[in-house]
Amino acid sequence: MCLIAIAHQVNRDKPLVVAANRDEFWGRPALPSHWWEEAPILAGRDVERDGTWMGISKTGRFCALTNYRDPGEDGGEKRSRGHIVRSFLESHLEAELFLKELDRERNRYPGFNVIAGTAEALWVYSSRSGSRPFRLPPGIHAISNAFLNTPWPKTVRIKKKMAQSMDSKEKLFSMLQDGRAAADEDLPNTGISLEWERLLSSIFIESAHYGTRCSTVLEVNSCKRAVWTERTFTPGQPFEERTFTFDFF
Repeated sequence: MCLIAIAHQVNRDKPLVVAANRDEFWGRPALPSHWWEEAPILAGRDVERDGTWMGISKTGRFCALTNYRDPGEDGGEKRSRGHIVRSFLESHLEAELFLKELDRERNRYPGFNVIAGTAEALWVYSSRSGSRPFRLPPGIHAISNAFLNTPWPKTVRIKKKMAQSMDSKEKLFSMLQDGRAAADEDLPNTGISLEWERLLSSIFIESAHYGTRCSTVLEVNSCKRAVWTERTFTPGQPFEERTFTFDFF
């Protein structure tokens, strides 16, 4: 993913709400969300490297990942970050232990941020922070291609909108389709060109070669029922929507 907003333990009846956008080059092949044949995992799939960016298992394990933006990094010989999400969803390790083990192998991957756990307890780890994994406190959080809650214009905006949109899935999708770019004076300086900083500053990204490929809303209620809705986008075509509703076992 490239932008994730999370409401964790904010609503007693709905302890986890996630709204996320995946941004990628249009030419990179990927499958939309589906139940995997080899494991009880609901997730999309990166065809090129066989990983995923966000997913949930039938046992209630959740994981999502964003890239850490570092234009000077050469990740060509490193492992695919999408395998981290897949590995956690297939694992039986508690999230804290899984992320502590991942910390020891962090240099085998390009920079990343990962959120893993269940609706009851989520853990956060960034391979570039120099810090150990930590438990996500209750509240509304956002993460893009920097550390958790870094005040980039789009993370600040989506946190504010998330607080106003949690009562409606349509409001959440409307939030995820906000294509307004930030003013130049508010842009972060991450080492990419001004043109790219402008493009990537919006919640929803549209350009000829790169953009928001899918938006996903996950709602988990107190009865351990999950509703996962995904909208996938192709330039010049109506979006496609898929909804999966299931109970954890």
